[in-house]
Amino acid sequence: MALVEVSQVTKEYRKGDQTITPLRGIDLAVERGDFVSLMGASGSGKSTLLNLIAGIDRPTAGRIVVNGTDITQLSRTRLAHWRAAHIGYIFQLYNLIPVLTAYENVELPLLLLPLSRAERSKRVSIALEAVGLTDRADHYPRQLSGGQEQRVGIARAIVADPLVVVADEPTGDLDAETSDQVLHLLKRLNAELGTTFLMVTHDPNAAAVARRRLRLDKGELLEPEPPQVVLSSRRA
Repeated sequence: MALVEVSQVTKEYRKGDQTITPLRGIDLAVERGDFVSLMGASGSGKSTLLNLIAGIDRPTAGRIVVNGTDITQLSRTRLAHWRAAHIGYIFQLYNLIPVLTAYENVELPLLLLPLSRAERSKRVSIALEAVGLTDRADHYPRQLSGGQEQRVGIARAIVADPLVVVADEPTGDLDAETSDQVLHLLKRLNAELGTTFLMVTHDPNAAAVARRRLRLDKGELLEPEPPQVVLSSRRA
């Protein structure tokens, strides 16, 4: 059984008198330890599919099973607890809290879990070390570069050892050099830690880093031929 199984998922929205259906009968399987990128035109439903898998939104029809749990059958309360324990989220605009240090921002997801202070400290230290920011633990977001802020966001996403990390345009607000560094980091975390990534991006170069590429086109998932990866040799 795949780690993530999306079966005949449809999502509809009401917009005035119109019904918008960005996803219609979507099927998708993601294996444990995979790195999947998802591209598509604006409004094609990429972020919608990402949010459905993350349990942030619910499908109109169909099933989404993650590690054997049908999340479409969970109550709102149970879904919130499940999401906190099993999903990491990387945002385009970082979504760091300005009045908290890098350490405190990374620790935030752990406050929702039944962990001791010592265990939280251990996990935060490991996550910050994984993204190369141990020496920035006491810095506030305003004291960090954009790339460093996104690395804090990545550390926050992996700190609880989630089943899946979903990333919505993680390099969309970064310059080319910093994007390369962040993409190298995601690729390394996938290879070394076995973290399962599902990434939405509009950038073909970013998509090429993934082991598997998908394109959402008119409600259909397509799997094109993999292109050559064009990344610099700079390390994250």
